[in-house]
Amino acid sequence: MPLLSNGDTFPELAIETVDGRRLVLPDALRGAFGVVLIYRGAWCPYCNAQLAGFARAAATFDELGIKVASLSVDDRATASALVEKLRLPFPVGHSADADQVAALTGAYVNRQPHHLQTTGFVLDRDGKVITAVYSSGAIGRLTAEDVAGFVRYVKSHG
Repeated sequence: MPLLSNGDTFPELAIETVDGRRLVLPDALRGAFGVVLIYRGAWCPYCNAQLAGFARAAATFDELGIKVASLSVDDRATASALVEKLRLPFPVGHSADADQVAALTGAYVNRQPHHLQTTGFVLDRDGKVITAVYSSGAIGRLTAEDVAGFVRYVKSHG
C-alpha cells in the first residue's frame, strides 16, 4: 500500500455518511480546497480534539474555500453520536473498511483492535494531494490552524 505523495490524485473512495448519504471522495470536495480526515474512532481523545478543532474552524474554512470530510471504522450509531456531541458541521463517514481504505490511501492500520490510524490529506481544487500526514499511532495529525495557514500560503503563491 503506497503512500500518497504531493501531486497524486486522491483515489476514489466512497463512504456512507451518518446522515445516510453516499460521499464520494475526492469528487465531493472538488472546486474547493479539500481536507480528508481519517480518524481512529470516537473512543480516541486525540481524534475528538482534532475533529472539534476543525468544527471550530468552520467559519474560517468557509472564508478560505475549504471543505472537510472525515471517516472512520466506527459504526453508524457511534459516528452519529460523535457528530452530535462535537457538533461536526462536515460530512462524517462510518463503517469504513480499514483494509480497503489503507490499500487506497496508504493509511496505517492497527490490527487489534482493527481500525485505521490517523491520516490527513489536504487536496487542491482538482482533488490532487498537496500535503499528506500519516500517523502510525495516536499522535501526529493535521490541525485546523495549520490547514488554514497552509491554504492561505498556497493561495498567495498561486
